[in-house]
Amino acid sequence: MNLFMQLWKSLYSPKDIARFRFQKIGRSILYIFLLSLITSLPTTYYFTTNFIEGTRYTGGLLQNDIPSFTIENGSLHSSASEPIVMNEQGLTIVFDSTGKMTKEEVERLGTAIGLLKHEAVLVTNSQLQSYNYSMFPQDTKLTDQDVHSFIQTVQSLLPVLIPLAFLFLYIFTSASKFIGVCVLAFIGLILKGTLDKKISYRHTWVMSAYSITLSTIFFAIMEMMRTAVPYAPFLHWFVSITVLFLAIREIPSPKAHD
Repeated sequence: MNLFMQLWKSLYSPKDIARFRFQKIGRSILYIFLLSLITSLPTTYYFTTNFIEGTRYTGGLLQNDIPSFTIENGSLHSSASEPIVMNEQGLTIVFDSTGKMTKEEVERLGTAIGLLKHEAVLVTNSQLQSYNYSMFPQDTKLTDQDVHSFIQTVQSLLPVLIPLAFLFLYIFTSASKFIGVCVLAFIGLILKGTLDKKISYRHTWVMSAYSITLSTIFFAIMEMMRTAVPYAPFLHWFVSITVLFLAIREIPSPKAHD
């Protein structure tokens, strides 16, 4: 049975997951890498799309909508006499070299990027992060042309940066999956004692690798649909433990001897 057939059966059949316990550990490791790939693809796609659109949008703003500016001696300078606020597809851009707007006002705008008089502000998921210009090295002078040149450099490096970002995400996802399977396998040892099944940690580890399939595919689909799932970690563990419990229950109990 190939890995994709095992994936399909793991979505609905605890009995087949129980049968997989006799397979070699290397095959289960390969299966976890497959699940990690499935998990990483939607995130990588949206990250890549948003990153490309973001750099293009920012480059267009610098050329057409934001006046020439310099950041020097810890302050933003331009010819603008009033703050400039723009909104594009749910993202608010604030440019204020006058010092009239505060980072708290930018935070109230939702998802936003702000270039303020003395600091740059980023607001995502209701979390505010600020970066003071005074952190730049002394005598550093940054202009809008420098920023535009940097964006062009980043755009030219996208064929390299995107695969590196995917590789980093894939390694992180794989590591998280392996840790999760190891923890789930220990829970499996508790379940096997409760159900009076004679299996080892190796068996629960292999079954755990397949028991996370349903939860993994569900959250991958939700990610593709850009749908937030409340209490996602709790739901993931609840589903995975339930599937593992049902799989262990399918294992024949040892016969009692007179």
